Amino acid sequence: MLQDTETIRHYQKLTDALVEMWHRGYRYDSLRLYLDGYLAALRHTNAIEAYRIHRLEEEATRYIYDRSNFEIPQTQPQSDYY
Repeated sequence: MLQDTETIRHYQKLTDALVEMWHRGYRYDSLRLYLDGYLAALRHTNAIEAYRIHRLEEEATRYIYDRSNFEIPQTQPQSDYY
């Protein structure tokens, strides 16, 4: 579990971008490449500590491979009850 606010913000930005990419038609391989690039940029800029980047990678990888994160919620049809 991520605990510091800066890493959580990165996680939220990253997962929002992954969902958006999924809805635009990108699939797991492309999402993984995006994640790898994002993490490489964090490492290169020393934006957050290395151990936090590692935790972020673990959590984001888990997020990518959990299919329920990319499902579109099904709406139930309204009935004509009055």
